[in-house]
Amino acid sequence: MNSKVRTLCEAAIMIAVAQVLSYVSVPPVANGGSIDCAMLPIILFAVRHGAGWGTGAGFVYGVLQYVLGHGIAIDWTTIIADYLIAYALLGLGAGLFKGREKGVYWGTVTGGVFRFLAHLVVGATVWGRYMPEEFLGMTMTSPWFYSLIYNGIYMVPCIVIVLVLFRLLWMNSTMRKFFTAADLQRA
Repeated sequence: MNSKVRTLCEAAIMIAVAQVLSYVSVPPVANGGSIDCAMLPIILFAVRHGAGWGTGAGFVYGVLQYVLGHGIAIDWTTIIADYLIAYALLGLGAGLFKGREKGVYWGTVTGGVFRFLAHLVVGATVWGRYMPEEFLGMTMTSPWFYSLIYNGIYMVPCIVIVLVLFRLLWMNSTMRKFFTAADLQRA
């Protein structure tokens, strides 16, 4: 099979799995962000195929998250930043670790941090105008601090959950070969 066709098929499967996983989540934080493990397939795909393919898969997943995931936006900047850019950065960051022995771990941290930074910036610059006076018992005076706390509430658990799941899956030698894309060397 043509390697590009195989990669596109794998991307479609991983994006679909991510979309399904996004429906299995802890109830969302007010106005968005939920805790789930939907980043796992996007990160895995990106680590297997690299930053270019990972960025594309993340971007497509971001579109689906907005359209099928009942995305929340106040204008076009929040659609672009919270969905398209954030998930494209997830794939980009994870894809930087293509072919590395434990790339899924570094890819999860890097891709997760890149996604978090996108949410942080749009949260402070756009959503910040809707910042409550009090959040989690703390007085909010800075939209940057509010965005840091708000986005950290769901992003940190998402990153940790994905890391734990990768660790559990890493124990299986077949999965370890899949993670390092050893199966693609024979194809």
